[in-house]
Amino acid sequence: MTTISRHCFGDEPAFSISIIENMKEDYGLFVWPCSVVLAEYVWQQRLRFAGANVLELGAGTSLPGLVAAKLGANVTLTDDANRLEVLDNMRRVCELNELKCNILGLTWGVWDASVFDLSPKIILGADVLYDTSAFDDLFATVTFLLQNSPGSVFITTYHNRSGHHLIEFLMVKWGLKCLRLLDGFSFMPSHKVSSLSGNLQLAEIVSNTQLAEIKVPN
Repeated sequence: MTTISRHCFGDEPAFSISIIENMKEDYGLFVWPCSVVLAEYVWQQRLRFAGANVLELGAGTSLPGLVAAKLGANVTLTDDANRLEVLDNMRRVCELNELKCNILGLTWGVWDASVFDLSPKIILGADVLYDTSAFDDLFATVTFLLQNSPGSVFITTYHNRSGHHLIEFLMVKWGLKCLRLLDGFSFMPSHKVSSLSGNLQLAEIVSNTQLAEIKVPN
């Protein structure tokens, strides 16, 4: 069954984003808690996003990327190139919200021509750390994107299901560094917290080779 959920940002609210969801068809067609948390963080960090080139990995319903687009970012939404129904849903959601985003099939660890043309300043990923078998492909892709765009940052939200140790190991393996690690509930408005559950965390990650170039705002 298809439904449309509305997600508001700001006190007025300043704006809202409508998302087409279908829980029964594909897990990429549902707004998971990590997406809600990351989208709120994008809104609260909105000065960083105006005019920035932003790429969302494993975007699914694309809530964080759509918030960035609403804030004036140049956004590319991506998901597995084989998940055509998810990519089609992205196009419909962009049309629904009257937002212009690039839609791209991007499979982690697959190096086709389109990947080499990407140079985002901010990479977003909500709940992309769920399948341990895909971690190396994900981190290989993130590392390439960070190195391909000097001064860029990867902002991700995830369920800390088994501690931070595996992610720390992968960051060391791929030459990455965590600049900021936050409890996902620490910056959420109280009216949004009630709908969330789990140990949700947010991390800002950069390449070690670019560490001196990065300044993380408060």
